Amino acid sequence: MRVLVTGGSGKLGRACVEDLLGHGYEVVNVDAVAPAQERCPFTQLDLTDFGQTFEALSEVDDRFRGVDAVVHLAAIPAPGRYPNAVIFENNILSTYNVFEVARRLGIHNVVWASSETVLGLPFDVPPPYVPVDEAYTGRPESAYSLSKFLGEEMAKQFCRWNPQLKIIGLRFSNVMEPSDYARFPSFDANARLRKWNLWAYIDARDAAQAIRKALEAPLTGAEVFIIANADTVMQRPNAELMNEVFPGTPLREGVGPNETLLSIEKARRVLGYEPQNSWRAEALKK
Repeated sequence: MRVLVTGGSGKLGRACVEDLLGHGYEVVNVDAVAPAQERCPFTQLDLTDFGQTFEALSEVDDRFRGVDAVVHLAAIPAPGRYPNAVIFENNILSTYNVFEVARRLGIHNVVWASSETVLGLPFDVPPPYVPVDEAYTGRPESAYSLSKFLGEEMAKQFCRWNPQLKIIGLRFSNVMEPSDYARFPSFDANARLRKWNLWAYIDARDAAQAIRKALEAPLTGAEVFIIANADTVMQRPNAELMNEVFPGTPLREGVGPNETLLSIEKARRVLGYEPQNSWRAEALKK
């Protein structure tokens, strides 16, 4: 299978490219930024331009002719990095272009990066319950989150237009690499420092695993999955954290003391996703 990855030069994109190559996929990277190391064919382009997006998904000179699937990771990755209107325009237009070009070209397998922020982050309004899951309606609280929420809505309509389409949105938690883990023990000193996403994270390697599992899933239609690691960034137990920061929010019985509060049950059940990495394991290596 030839997979085109948009945003393959970024933190998550690099891990995705490596994972797909390691599992025998042919990979093409398109991004506005060149990769530090070119591990596969790369083309620099602007996905907010429909013509450039069309060429990227169909063919680029003699480098490749057509693709079988698309992983759409390219986006302005967080609130505050640009003015809100710029973030919204870039993210929503590039996502529309990728979905529409895939539909026109008959590419039925699309996996894309939605966001944990759709769940209501930064939880200035407490979550309805924890662990939070995909069951309640999205609560975007920023232009960035709104762009992701509307991307999920677009996916539903594209799949309604063409029932053969599979468009899977992965609501990634805060992406981390092993080099980030040295600072995790310091988080315990202030429970509110990381309360904005319920003390969650996703190792880039496990995020890449989830992307591959989503590509391989025999599904059709639009689906969304929360993708986080199995544990929190904290050593303090969940019950203590919730009592301090969200005292009125129900905590489901049976949740482990350091178990993620962004539920990955659906991803485990439907995609066969299972995190293989933990900051705790990395700390033991030191």
